[in-house]
Amino acid sequence: MVFCLSSEEPRRPLRSDMVHFQASEVQQLLHNKFVVILGDSIQRAVYKDLVLLLQKDSLLTAAQLKAKGELSFEQDQLVAGGQLGELHNGTQYREVRQFCSGSGHHLVRFYFLTRVYSEYLEDVLEELTYGPAPDLVIINSCLWDLSRYGRCSMESYRKNLERVFVRMDQVLPDSCLLVWNMAMPLGERITGGFLLPELQPLAGSLRRDVVEGNFYSATLAGDHCFDVLDLHFHFRHAVQHRHRDGVHWDQHAHRHLSHLLLTHVADAWGVELPKRDYSPGQPFPPHEFFNYNPVEDSSMPPHLGCGPGVNFVPGPLPPPIPGPNPHGQHWGPVVHRGMPRYVPNSPYHVRRMGGPCRQRLRHSERLIHTYKLDRRPPAHSGTWPG
Repeated sequence: MVFCLSSEEPRRPLRSDMVHFQASEVQQLLHNKFVVILGDSIQRAVYKDLVLLLQKDSLLTAAQLKAKGELSFEQDQLVAGGQLGELHNGTQYREVRQFCSGSGHHLVRFYFLTRVYSEYLEDVLEELTYGPAPDLVIINSCLWDLSRYGRCSMESYRKNLERVFVRMDQVLPDSCLLVWNMAMPLGERITGGFLLPELQPLAGSLRRDVVEGNFYSATLAGDHCFDVLDLHFHFRHAVQHRHRDGVHWDQHAHRHLSHLLLTHVADAWGVELPKRDYSPGQPFPPHEFFNYNPVEDSSMPPHLGCGPGVNFVPGPLPPPIPGPNPHGQHWGPVVHRGMPRYVPNSPYHVRRMGGPCRQRLRHSERLIHTYKLDRRPPAHSGTWPG
């Protein structure tokens, strides 16, 4: 989780098993996959970086990160909302984007959400029910939920989290991998257009609310056997890559996020990843995000989150994750998995998984391909929507 217990031991350098993907490897990993990304402007940047990485080994520009609702981005198209409607910062803002590769083997769709569960989300789920079944769903909604919906926003958020996970469980096929992205850490000051002038008094408490909201969302996602990627933990010391508005992040952070996400997805699907060391051609060294400077790190309020003497418990904590560290601190990447990892004995071996949760079959049981095999994956049996 994002929470650490107190310890008198000095912090050790954090190391990551994350893979730095090349565009050709992302194309192979997501070959014949339908990826759906839902959430706010952070999730839109997740979508944009993935679309870019499916085509070339380059980073997003500052202008691409800042733009919203544009008619086209890197060969994608605006399907609904955005500039086709009205650009605003209200809770009724809509934006639906879609990228379909020229080969027709990659489909990525983005839905902008201002609330984790709503009538609009039901419309989205209905659309997914009658369209091609998603292979991967990446979702997060937190900041809007906790800042735009009144005094009881946390209580409403917890109820809506339960609703959305129940509905996802009902609608998504068992073969679909759902990854809940925990909200990224906020800065001490929030500026720009995210908070309306009348909501500025909430800025001081919002980053504490995000930590609490992350706790509940991760716990509920795990209860429903969905995967959780703890972005708050991964980026808690990467404040040099956060924009001055205190909310958004630069292109280096989003490429790092994409690598984390794709590593998680490949592991969940049982895909063997390429092993390579860092080379000067990569955008940034893998250890950059783990250089801790307590003077610069203002992502966490005093006595909240990871730090000395911390003991923040907003509710019942899940069972501790077993490991060699007796103090319960995390020295490496944090991933909470709804199902045990699927590890095939051979590229052709398939076995069923069991467990206390409703059986959720990994996509690797339908299609297994590894980077060690020089094989062309089978063509998609259906037709992507245009």
